[in-house]
Amino acid sequence: MVKANLTVISNFIFLGFSHYPKVEVIVFVLCLLMYLITLLGNVILISITVLDSHLHKPMYFFLSNLSFLDIWYTSSALTPMLANFVSGKNTISFSGCAIQMYFSLAMGSTECVLLSMMAYDRYVAICNPLRYPIIMNKSVCVRIAAGSWVTGCLTALVETMFVLHQSLCGKNIINHFTCEILAVLKLICVDTSRVQLIMLVISVLLLPMPMLLICISYAFILFNILRISSVDGRSKAFSTCAAHLTVVVLFYGTALSMYLKPSAVDSQEIDKFIALVYAGLTPMLNPIIYSLRNKEVKAAVKKLLIRNSLCAFLIPSSK
Repeated sequence: MVKANLTVISNFIFLGFSHYPKVEVIVFVLCLLMYLITLLGNVILISITVLDSHLHKPMYFFLSNLSFLDIWYTSSALTPMLANFVSGKNTISFSGCAIQMYFSLAMGSTECVLLSMMAYDRYVAICNPLRYPIIMNKSVCVRIAAGSWVTGCLTALVETMFVLHQSLCGKNIINHFTCEILAVLKLICVDTSRVQLIMLVISVLLLPMPMLLICISYAFILFNILRISSVDGRSKAFSTCAAHLTVVVLFYGTALSMYLKPSAVDSQEIDKFIALVYAGLTPMLNPIIYSLRNKEVKAAVKKLLIRNSLCAFLIPSSK
């Protein structure tokens, strides 16, 4: 059998949603809206976190990391698709595919770890409020964030390198809208059992385990909420936890259904829509659910808007 190494192929062709032209237009509009809202929401959150000293707390430090991460994650997954739709060229170079695959994996993997660390931060803040400043000091927060980024980037590098060193036998048509690693894996014409085993181990470490930590953290949080005497305070706390858990289930649930499903199940068309949820919808919802519903964040946004309005009013009048 003649092997055609991956490096022989100069470019790939995306099928995307080309089989459904009407759906493709709707998906493009929705993805464009999700991307713009994601950019706006996360840029606002990062800006106010940096500019407002009242938000220089561990929770907002992690949220700003999540916002920065989501900008890169959505950009790596959606912008090539949007650009290809506008230009009418559903192609990408080999190096471009490799970069896109790595960044999408790295950002998604980092988010898996970071979300679990954020849940732990909330657990310490609510269940051990007196020791919270000591446990979650600046040094610990930086190390947790750095550890999340390093874990995500290294695991993505391992997966990308193993897949890119396989043989494709000249196949270059990807049945997806992006260089999704599972879609590229289907092009390989040699035994992929070793690659699949490595991906399975990494997926178990990055999906069920962090989700288990989140569930345990929120179980303790909910137990403490039940001890709140105020009915109003208890309902607000439940509302916040429910919103957080909804996003978590949406992100981890869709990712689990993609990366830990049985190999016999082949639903590439459904996989494309699932990918839109964890790569487009959840990054858009994160700043809304985690931050823009928060009183401190709302107050910081109002303060920033008032300050900008005063500056805009005073500068022309001084001239």
